[in-house]
Amino acid sequence: MLKRILVCAVAFLVVMPVGAQTHSQAQSWRTPWGDPDLEGSWSNATTTPLERPAKYAGREFLTKQEQAAQNTVTAIATDKRDERGTPDDVNGAYNGFWWERGWSDGRTSLIYDPPDGRIPPMTSEGKKRQAQARRSQNEAYRGAGPYNGPEDLELYTRCVVRAGLPRVPTGYDNNYEIVQTPGSVAILQEQIHETRIIALDGRPHLDSGVRQWLGDSRGHWEGNTLVVETTNFGDQVTFEGSTPNMRLVERWTRMADDRIDYRFTVEDPATWTRPWSAAIAWTKTGNLYEYACHEDNYGLYGILAGSRAEEKEPGSK
Repeated sequence: MLKRILVCAVAFLVVMPVGAQTHSQAQSWRTPWGDPDLEGSWSNATTTPLERPAKYAGREFLTKQEQAAQNTVTAIATDKRDERGTPDDVNGAYNGFWWERGWSDGRTSLIYDPPDGRIPPMTSEGKKRQAQARRSQNEAYRGAGPYNGPEDLELYTRCVVRAGLPRVPTGYDNNYEIVQTPGSVAILQEQIHETRIIALDGRPHLDSGVRQWLGDSRGHWEGNTLVVETTNFGDQVTFEGSTPNMRLVERWTRMADDRIDYRFTVEDPATWTRPWSAAIAWTKTGNLYEYACHEDNYGLYGILAGSRAEEKEPGSK
């Protein structure tokens, strides 16, 4: 029952307008130097999908019965096992203990703009890039290589970066830690342990020729909301097929002692026909521990060793 009450509370706070917080509440969440206080450990875990499924077309919210049914599936689905010894049985070996998916927040999608809850259509250029990316990914899955060194593998496999910005929830490791100083905000991302340092002193973005895996972030306060603009992305990490010229604007607003309203808008004319936005509740969580994934791991040794062994086989190129 307690879990169900908390789920309903999350749903309410996600859809509650940012301006609904009272002045006295906002004033209570302040750093010693007077900035809005976002510090602490937070989780954005939720099973609400980024895009609205076709079966919920035209509907922003689930019924209470649908929400409860989804949460029931989340609670028991990973504990179901297929016939022992089958590939599906092995693939499903991680039961519910290993996951932290969160729960449905009662909405049918994280995307709220466009109103249909769907990512806008891709441009023709974006579709071509997406098709090429899928071909490259399929080749990588087949072990096509060449794997001459770590640099030939994607950053995720190398334990460098999990994914591009903005971060949307996955099955686990959805945790963040925010630390503030008078002139900057640092956001530690649990997976894969990278930290974003966001300057708040009005300095301009880096020169357009300087590209970074997680881009170049600059922030400022708009009332009680931290607004961060990120540009200068590199070409090794993308978000939903974006180009390095994507512009990301994120907003964090403290809504309660244990809740932050997080929203983002992405804009990339070379990829999508219009900008689009999503909202995710960040909820207070416990201390973060090290996500011990790094390039000196057994998996990478195995991939490179396998490639060297394959090269020695008769008839190899």
